[in-house]
Amino acid sequence: DVYYWECKGYTPLFPRILGHEASGIVESVGEGVNDLKPGDHVLPIFTGECKECRHCLSEESNNMCELLRINCDRGVMLADGKTRFSINGKPIYHFVGTSTFSQYTVVHVGQVAKISPTAPLDKVCPISCGICTGFGATVNVAKPKKGQTVALFGLGAVGLAAAEGARVCGASRIIAVDVNPRRFEEAKRFGITEFVNPKDYDKPVQEVIVEMTGGGVDRSV
Repeated sequence: DVYYWECKGYTPLFPRILGHEASGIVESVGEGVNDLKPGDHVLPIFTGECKECRHCLSEESNNMCELLRINCDRGVMLADGKTRFSINGKPIYHFVGTSTFSQYTVVHVGQVAKISPTAPLDKVCPISCGICTGFGATVNVAKPKKGQTVALFGLGAVGLAAAEGARVCGASRIIAVDVNPRRFEEAKRFGITEFVNPKDYDKPVQEVIVEMTGGGVDRSV
């Protein structure tokens, strides 16, 4: 969010409420919304799904919905091209359809995922972005087969989730690449078997991995 606050890579649009990761409880629903009701626990999703376009109906496309794909320049609701936030009668713009840095937000129904009411809201909020991004990229796109080797670049939230995805898929070796060695011990809990710090070598890290694996890994994430 700092990246967009600094206006890198998109058209500046202010004032706006940033934020793309959260969990919450439905306060009310608009006309035509039938699959959610007040009281439901949900995760707002910035790469939504209309469930009707060719990408949503495809088994191959991932988060490329023609209606709700991520758009950092749009600051209004799709239905009427207006904002749902204001102060002193002046509009405050939305951000990637979620605007989660707020106690209340308004989103398109396709940008909400219903979750179990027993899931702790203060714990599941990263699932709305970082966790599903890494896990999904591994399980749904890379699709390593049981016994294969996987290299993961970066051990932040997305990287750890990708490691968990590789572990669930049955990867035999999961090699993590990161410049922070302190992350390795925690990463073992997510299935990481080996750790490579590029700073420890005087050659490109991909060459190190090729030597470690006798020719290279089956999948890289």
